[in-house]
Amino acid sequence: MKILVSNIGSTSFKFRLFDMSSAELELASGGADRIGGSGGSLKLALAGRTARAQRDFADHGQAIEFVMSRLVAEGVLTGAADLDAVAFKAVVGGGAEPVCMVDDALLDRMQYFAGIAPVHNPPYIAAMRMFRQVLPDSALVAAFEDGFHATNPPRRRMYACPPDWAEKYGVRRYGYHGASHRHVASRLGELMPRARRVISCHLGGSSSLCAIADGKSVAVSMGLTPQSGLPQGTRVGDFDAFGLKLMAERTGRGMDDLLAELGSRAGLAALSGTSGDMRDIEAGAARGDRRCRLALELFATSARDYLGAYMVELGGVDAIAFTGGIGQHNPLVREMVLHDLAFAGIVLDAKANKQVREEGRIDAPGSAAALWVLPANEELVVARLAAEFLARRGE
Repeated sequence: MKILVSNIGSTSFKFRLFDMSSAELELASGGADRIGGSGGSLKLALAGRTARAQRDFADHGQAIEFVMSRLVAEGVLTGAADLDAVAFKAVVGGGAEPVCMVDDALLDRMQYFAGIAPVHNPPYIAAMRMFRQVLPDSALVAAFEDGFHATNPPRRRMYACPPDWAEKYGVRRYGYHGASHRHVASRLGELMPRARRVISCHLGGSSSLCAIADGKSVAVSMGLTPQSGLPQGTRVGDFDAFGLKLMAERTGRGMDDLLAELGSRAGLAALSGTSGDMRDIEAGAARGDRRCRLALELFATSARDYLGAYMVELGGVDAIAFTGGIGQHNPLVREMVLHDLAFAGIVLDAKANKQVREEGRIDAPGSAAALWVLPANEELVVARLAAEFLARRGE
């Protein structure tokens, strides 16, 4: 079964193509960026080689069609009919089935929540429609990011707002980064079968922590939308909603304008005065920039708040795993998050923390909890979910 996993951004299209019937073999990967603008580029990796080219695409549909034509031309696919399914690492489904077929009803549900997920849902909806046109005979499967968190207890799923907000309108805590946290749970299940209490730290441009008990999510830092929880690269994270009222009254700005700022021009970027990329923030802090140092400390403090809460939720912790672009590649952030936890028996090996590059342990001998760095593999998780779903349907 050949499954193409699509990762859609507002101006980007990335993919990985798997043969799930052959030891989960990756056949190709790549994508296009700056779609709809100029100066775009295309990357294709297959058969042990990588090709890059400068190429502009007017929309996602053009990029999809061109990638498909290249996969056929290179012999990776014999034709469009050789592709069994396209799977999407979809984000906000508002309680849709965790894995489901893309149909009009699902697209309508995603559209319903587009206003609170403006960065995620509109490009996915557009891409899903385009894939239906380009590949009418292939199954389209959505694997929603909140699916892994369906096992959270009701006390972790609800807000203390009037019940009809949740029942009628879907205002509840859904949680995201499910594919990443699911991969952590699965991989640690292989590496440490006896690790029943796990805290997964997905740290990147978008970040969240997840408490995992016996392989199942029991708590996650994100709530209704991916704008919540930890401060994100350009998104505010946890924020008192009544601050919007104050800003609207004092500035005369409209709600949509204020929300757009909190959702795309706030976060670590606004606080630090940089792009919001942790590498830029760390470099600024090293130069003595106080705003960058504050952004670093605020980010680490937020992660530590959730880390402590989840240790209480789990009744202790057997393993803490760092994944995502920051989690895997930034030893300073890991050190700040794990600083001074000896009272809980958790001790970081400073040398291992600086040296690890891919998968590896960074805890000191005698640490009460294993500390891991794990590369993310969200696309493979989505491919597995899609393959299992289609197998159940007999497709």
